[in-house]
Amino acid sequence: MATSMGPTLNAVTAAAAKAVPRVLVTVAQVAGSAPREPGAKMLITQYHAFDTIGGGHLEMRATDIAREMLAMPLGEARAERRLERFPLGPSLGQCCGGVVHLAFERIMPEAGDHFGTLARRWRDGQDSWRLISLDSVTAPALYDGAGALLSGPGPALLPKLGPGVACKVRVDERGKQWLVDSCLPYRRRLVLFGAGHVGAAIVRAMAELPCQVTWVDERDDMFPAVLPANVRVEATDTPEAVVAQADAGTTFLVMTHSHALDQMLSEHILRRGDFAWFGLIGSQTKRSQFERRLRERGIPAERLNDMVCPIGLPGIKDKAPAVIAVSVAAQLLQVWEALDLAALPGAASTAPSAVSTVATPATPADCLS
Repeated sequence: MATSMGPTLNAVTAAAAKAVPRVLVTVAQVAGSAPREPGAKMLITQYHAFDTIGGGHLEMRATDIAREMLAMPLGEARAERRLERFPLGPSLGQCCGGVVHLAFERIMPEAGDHFGTLARRWRDGQDSWRLISLDSVTAPALYDGAGALLSGPGPALLPKLGPGVACKVRVDERGKQWLVDSCLPYRRRLVLFGAGHVGAAIVRAMAELPCQVTWVDERDDMFPAVLPANVRVEATDTPEAVVAQADAGTTFLVMTHSHALDQMLSEHILRRGDFAWFGLIGSQTKRSQFERRLRERGIPAERLNDMVCPIGLPGIKDKAPAVIAVSVAAQLLQVWEALDLAALPGAASTAPSAVSTVATPATPADCLS
C-alpha cells in the first residue's frame, strides 16, 4: 500500500496557520530492512512532533537534526535542506540493519500556498507530486498526477519513478540531488451504510487508517459535528444511488437500522460485481434469510459467496460496538493488503477477483536521469 502524507499534511497546514517554524522529514530512500518505507514522513517543531518515520533511535536523531536546523539562521543551506544517511545497525544500534536516507526540509512561511494547494488536492482525491532541491533553498515545485507542472520552479514534466515507487532521490546531469515525492490520496475506498452505534465506532476506528470513507445514512442528525479528515458524509434518502456511483474496486459495509434496507443495498451491491469486498453485519441466521430472499430476486447462488456475513475476524465474539469496529477494521486491512499483493507483477492472485478492477495510479514522464 502506497504511503500517503495525509496525517503529516494536516499537521503542516495546521502549523502554517499559526506560523510555527517546522521541518518536514521524509524517508527518501531505503536499502535493506528499515522501520518505514520511502515516502513516510514526520513533522517536527521546536516542541512537538507529528506522525512517525519509525520511532526509536533513528527518529530521535532526526528530531535532533531538525531542531538544530530550526536554531540556525535562515539563508544557510544546512538550515533549510539536508539529506542524511543512517546505517541503522552500525550507527544507531537498531536491529533492522538497513540503511535509511532522510530528507530534511525546513518549511518557510512563503510555502503556505504550496502546501495549501497540496492539502486541497489531497482532500479532493487528486494525485500530486513534489520536486524538492536538496542542494539549494529553491522553492519546491508541485505537479499533478500526470507529471505536469502546476506551480514553482522546475522542469515541465516530472521524472517517472516506476510502478509502486512513491519517493526517491534523483540526480541531474549537473550532479544536483532532487527529492521526487508523491502526495497520493488514499486508494482504498470504503462506503459505509449506517450511522448507528456500530457504524460510528467503525468510523472512529478507521479515522487514521489509509482509506477514504463515505458514510451514508438518511438521518442527517445521526452524524457527529466533527469528522475525521478521511471521512465524508452522504445524507441521502436514496442510498442505492451511492452504490451505483461508487468506483470499481470500492469496499462496501452495510449495517443500517433496517433489515429491509440492508437487503435492498445488498442486492444493488451484488448486482454490480466489480467491488473489492462486501460485508453485511448480522448473524448466520440473517445470512441464510438474505441468501434465500436474494436468490428469489435473481441473484445467482455463486454471487452470494461474495457477501461476507457475519463480519469481523474469526474468534472475536464480543458484540460491543468498539470491539466489532476493531475486528472489522483489522479484517479490512487484511483484505486491502491481499489486494495490493495480488496486484504486484507476477503475483499469484489470492485476493478477491475484483482486484483486477482496482486502477493502477498514473506515473509521470521522465525528465531527470
